[in-house]
Amino acid sequence: MKSASSTATGDSPRLVYYDIAFAKPREENTAAPNPWKARYALNFKGVSYSTEWVQMPDITKVRKSLGASACRKFADGTDFYTLPVLKDTDTGAIVGDSFDIALYIQDTFPDSGGDLFPPQPDLNYVCPGAMEVLIPLSKREDVAYTDYSKFNTNVDWAFTLHAQLMGTGMRWDPEVEEQVKAEFVRRVGAKSWEDMGVYGEAREKLLVSLKETLTDLAAMYKRDTLGPFLLGSQASHADFIVGGWLRMMQKTLPESEWKQVEEWHDGVFGRLHAALQKNYGDVK
Repeated sequence: MKSASSTATGDSPRLVYYDIAFAKPREENTAAPNPWKARYALNFKGVSYSTEWVQMPDITKVRKSLGASACRKFADGTDFYTLPVLKDTDTGAIVGDSFDIALYIQDTFPDSGGDLFPPQPDLNYVCPGAMEVLIPLSKREDVAYTDYSKFNTNVDWAFTLHAQLMGTGMRWDPEVEEQVKAEFVRRVGAKSWEDMGVYGEAREKLLVSLKETLTDLAAMYKRDTLGPFLLGSQASHADFIVGGWLRMMQKTLPESEWKQVEEWHDGVFGRLHAALQKNYGDVK
């Protein structure tokens, strides 16, 4: 029997998922937070899909070829073409934002897997220092599940304010490494790839800042003592929103720092990451 997301003409997955190609082996090194949010959602829903890996220098071309408009902007207001993108070969739908992908698969496959957006007692996490994020990370003016959407924005703010901890830990294929690094350096206005990082005492302070910024978020994970998810044993897209960033940290921080993060706030984030990777972390 074919899965709900297989094509009518064969066993090829109906859904094609476009993700950023980190260094080989991809399944070990893929780390971008937004693609991981949507990948967790796809795996949670149990829908069949295939991954199309796109090298960083090719993302704009591929996204435009799919007809996916930019959903983010650079600081200067120009379009920022990034991934993920989901293509539904049955309907022709092209969905180009991680939150919208979750909405799409929830609506398209309501009876597959679990509910991505169950009612939550409180998703009102507010990122301290959010005003320091000068531009919106993505433009959202809708949406269904407003509490989840606002939660997504504030979680993104919390980690983005501390992204300097992670940036230089990303790994790329040798044939594109220098080109990718040069593009990141250009985007942030740094002098070099190494200059993008943060070191020594300044790094220690930034780690402390991240831990403090996540205090209220961690408290939300302590409400249900069953854990490891916000709703105890029931995962939801809110967990995948946080989990995307945890995957980024696990793959880009030095091992000693990641071990610290796993232990912060009585270990709530370490347990969450482990559960997400075990249950929904397949890279297909």
